[in-house]
Amino acid sequence: MAIGWLAVLQMVPWSDVIKNAPKVADGAKKLWSAVGKQPTTVEPLPDAGSGVPLSPEGQAIAALQAQVLSLETATQDLHEQMLASSELIKALAEQNTQLVRRAEVNRVRLLLLAGVTVVVAVIALIGLTLAY
Repeated sequence: MAIGWLAVLQMVPWSDVIKNAPKVADGAKKLWSAVGKQPTTVEPLPDAGSGVPLSPEGQAIAALQAQVLSLETATQDLHEQMLASSELIKALAEQNTQLVRRAEVNRVRLLLLAGVTVVVAVIALIGLTLAY
């Protein structure tokens, strides 16, 4: 199972991920700011029926008003879902940026450690050859 994950991680173009992480974070922030500024309140329509019998045109208008109110409610629900989704995207982009930063720090540390290991190995080889 671990070998499968290792193969998947090796297939990821990490240089592209690292290069594009700031763009993803900026895009998520722009999306969040654009979606967050939109109004989310729905103003109710005036009540068409006050107990007075309506003409056929009045009934049609009342039906249309009810349908418009239903559509406004559905639109508000979709807007709230979009707002929640954009908040999630923003959080994921921030986590991605942190992950990329940590991966880059670990890469630099690994290169430094490899360099130190090579230096120690060379010193050890010189010490062994001088000892004999």
